[in-house]
Amino acid sequence: MFEAIFVLTALAIAFGLLLGYSAIRFKVKGDPVTDKIDAILPQTQCGQCGYAGCRPYAEAIANGEADINQCPPGGKVVIQALADLLGRDPVPLNEENGQHAEKTIVHIDEQLCIGCTLCIQACPVDAILGAAKQMHTIIDSECTGCNLCIAPCPVDCIYIVPVKRDISQWRWPRPETELEKPEADKS
Repeated sequence: MFEAIFVLTALAIAFGLLLGYSAIRFKVKGDPVTDKIDAILPQTQCGQCGYAGCRPYAEAIANGEADINQCPPGGKVVIQALADLLGRDPVPLNEENGQHAEKTIVHIDEQLCIGCTLCIQACPVDAILGAAKQMHTIIDSECTGCNLCIAPCPVDCIYIVPVKRDISQWRWPRPETELEKPEADKS
């Protein structure tokens, strides 16, 4: 009887070690191409590309189900970065998904807010702070500018405002190429 217990214990230990080794050795950490694509996308989670957020769009690009030109918040910069990463030619932004615009955030007029929580439910990144029947406010640093909270607001107290530029957002301007120069400047 003790021999059977000893044999079963030895088998359990052996199989446990084998499973532990295989879990470490053969662990799949995710698709590295999808991770790189997702890192390039602007993380607005706005859904303008036709996908629920930036990660599903990155997976669709990696699987060849979506083109690289469906992200209006990213514009030309994201399209160029994706083209460089994937070895494709850059293409113009797909106009069906929207127009590229400068980054904005939203602001809630706290005097008009009735505390309905519809904006909180619509925000994909939890950038709205408030409670039912209480005033709401936007956490500026968390807002991605997706504007998904504007439509559900019954009292139209949510406004689009431009992002305040400071030194942390400033970038050197890219040099103009011959193709980008206005016609009047070419001589």
